[in-house]
Amino acid sequence: MNLINKERVIIAGGGASGLVAAITAARRGFEVLILEKQDRVGKKILATGNGRCNYTNINISGYNFYGKNREIIENVVKEFPPERIVGFFKELGIQEYIDNTGKIYPNSLQSSSILDVLRLECRYLGVKEICTSEVKEIIKKNDSFIIKTTDKTYTCDKVIAAFGGRASPQLCSSGSGYPILESLGHSVNHIFPGLVQLKLDSNYLKRISGIKVEGNITAYSDGTEIKKDSGEILFTNYGISGPPILQLSRHCVDSIEKNRDVVISLDIFPKYEKNELFALIENRFVKMKYKTIRESFIGLIHKTLVDVVLMEAGIKDKDLPGTKFRTKEIYRIVNVLKDWKFKVLGPYYWEHAQVTAGGIDTRDIHPSTMESKLIKGLYIIGEIMDVDGDCGGYNLHWAWSTGYAAGRSL
Repeated sequence: MNLINKERVIIAGGGASGLVAAITAARRGFEVLILEKQDRVGKKILATGNGRCNYTNINISGYNFYGKNREIIENVVKEFPPERIVGFFKELGIQEYIDNTGKIYPNSLQSSSILDVLRLECRYLGVKEICTSEVKEIIKKNDSFIIKTTDKTYTCDKVIAAFGGRASPQLCSSGSGYPILESLGHSVNHIFPGLVQLKLDSNYLKRISGIKVEGNITAYSDGTEIKKDSGEILFTNYGISGPPILQLSRHCVDSIEKNRDVVISLDIFPKYEKNELFALIENRFVKMKYKTIRESFIGLIHKTLVDVVLMEAGIKDKDLPGTKFRTKEIYRIVNVLKDWKFKVLGPYYWEHAQVTAGGIDTRDIHPSTMESKLIKGLYIIGEIMDVDGDCGGYNLHWAWSTGYAAGRSL
């Protein structure tokens, strides 16, 4: 292999964290080289926020992040509040737009704006990029590092490992960085998909696939509540999706990985207490006594849901007049509408996960500098770390923050 000129800092991975680390290091006078296995840096950024790039959130706190080491989470959140990240991007030309939930986007509402300003800044600072160059091995030799890629060998004084995780492998997030860092002595906490749709055990999924409802959702692990959320819920032919499902998914999958029984409960009438919903349904039966029970629900819930809800409630004859129904039968229907339970089988595929949960054990990373405690001059940042966040700009915030911390600490 061809040995080329020594670079002061090499960044393994040109994603969100790697680009910010490159800018921060170059501003401090370091010579920076990014090695990226894709044909262009920052491709995953373009897919964030449905193409709009929700790049941080005004509501960020340590409670929005998960991982075995709380120290590094609390330190990063304290050092890099949202206004600092907003300020960093404003210097690059990004005017922020804050929606009514606290999510922060570029005012252009284009993910490409974020990537464009990062690439432009790298260019102005003289950061070099070599794409379609996958790092295969990192070797520490005396005070330097040897970086072996698919076709060349590089040397440098310091390395920033910004490999990314395993989520969205179609964007080349293969998890290849884990064994490389393991070979340097770092350990990997169990990884699993985060912010992902859920597979459910139900006989009715194909019938109701594509139906959306607004409601509350609660997840239980071995009968104990672990997380709740609300919003738009989408039934699919494999299970369930939607923003609140993504928020719950990390907790559900974590419990399933620990061999616990996980159940979710849907409340698709959150504005009504059970007794109020009972009165509403009973009143419809009385006022529309000429209608069958099936017909009585038209206009109250999605037409396709009617038969499924009645089957779940154990109602066999759906063509009886509503006036024939007894109190206990109406309550069975109410219980389905307010507490519709599904067993969770597991996550949908890695291709649909937005983030990787688990990763490199952060107890071996300095919480302020992101430098490895095991290998001097090696910095570990971004999604490959055992830290993942809620949906809503939190994971990008983590990427920017850890990239900045490493770049300034070289």
